[in-house]
Amino acid sequence: MKFNPHIHALVTEGAIDNKNEWVPSDFIPYDFLRKSWQKLLLDMAKQWFPDHPAVIQLINELYRRYPKGFYVNAEQKMKDAKGAAKYIGRYLARPAVAEYRIEEYDRNLVRFWYEDHQTGKRVDKKVSVFRFLFDLLQHISPKHFRMVGRFGLYSRRAYKKAKAVLSLRSFMRTKQIQWVLERKQRKKSYRQRMIEAFDVDPFKCPHCQQRMDLIEIWHSRYGYLYHYMEGMECIKGWRSNNNDNQKRAG
Repeated sequence: MKFNPHIHALVTEGAIDNKNEWVPSDFIPYDFLRKSWQKLLLDMAKQWFPDHPAVIQLINELYRRYPKGFYVNAEQKMKDAKGAAKYIGRYLARPAVAEYRIEEYDRNLVRFWYEDHQTGKRVDKKVSVFRFLFDLLQHISPKHFRMVGRFGLYSRRAYKKAKAVLSLRSFMRTKQIQWVLERKQRKKSYRQRMIEAFDVDPFKCPHCQQRMDLIEIWHSRYGYLYHYMEGMECIKGWRSNNNDNQKRAG
């Protein structure tokens, strides 16, 4: 309800370069946002009032008062388009203070509360009716005031181009995944290669013609290399004894 001019901005995590290729950027430096926002506003003020001593003095004072830049809240990240639309609509359609935050009205005073963005704590206030109406009405924009501006990828001029580039990128990514899956499918297993090369299925029992399961691998020099019960205490002792016996026999 205080006089607190600010903007809400949705920023893309990436951009299209001069080769019409998408360049992702999932990290936006918070300190840079604060200082760049400060410089942008104060440069505009200097441009509008180039020779006004009071404005120049105010600009210098604001740089001294806010050495880290103006306040920027860049913590929230949009997960989908529906969430972004709800976020925008909430600030375009609702009043400056939600009705549930107005707790008392006795025809003379209004008691309400709000959350301080700096501290994150609740602040309770009680003001006169006329003061409350004044604070509320200052948030109503003049007629024909432009509430939403679209720039960059969001602008009408760049929207079709951005959509085409992103659609192509999505298509190429899909084709790349398909190509990788096809390569994996084309890669033949040991069993397939043995059947093609020697016309013998190494997993097929020559007696019962059923598929065999690998139980163990034994080497004449190194003893047992693999057993399907590997890791169990009973097989560890059994393998150790067998390998010792093989060494003594050698």
